[in-house]
Amino acid sequence: MSISMYDASVPALLHTLENLKVILQKAVKHAETKKFDPNVLVGVRLAPDMLPLSKQVQIASDAAKLGVARLTGTEAPKFEDNETTMEQLIARVDKTISYLRGVDPKQFEGAETRTVNIATPNRSFTFPGLTYLRQWVQPNFFFHVTTAYALLRHNGVDIGKADYLGNVA
Repeated sequence: MSISMYDASVPALLHTLENLKVILQKAVKHAETKKFDPNVLVGVRLAPDMLPLSKQVQIASDAAKLGVARLTGTEAPKFEDNETTMEQLIARVDKTISYLRGVDPKQFEGAETRTVNIATPNRSFTFPGLTYLRQWVQPNFFFHVTTAYALLRHNGVDIGKADYLGNVA
């Protein structure tokens, strides 16, 4: 039995983005309960040289939407990367979820061999689609979602592994 590129990507991205949204919402409730401005969390970092929560969420969003767009040979929606509140971060996750839900599985036909080119400030990469999904999209996406989780957990938000994994039934 084989698995389609759609099935190997979109459902897992959606599931994890939905869990990220719940985690962000729990962070807002935590702040309200503890009587502090939830937007303080937008700038938290694990270390001085790490990116803050806002960038972790933005990069996770970008990894999902750009990954799907590159695999389908389409244009991803552009987001400004200007979120400064928890509400805006949650809205960004919602926009990413909406985009992914609108992708037609048929657009993934041939995606496993589609050439994907990426230019970073330091170098360029060329991947066949399956390698791009497994070695670029998924690791980057899960790294940044996990880091967002760790930032919130480190700052006292009452979340655990079950929140990260969500409903796995």
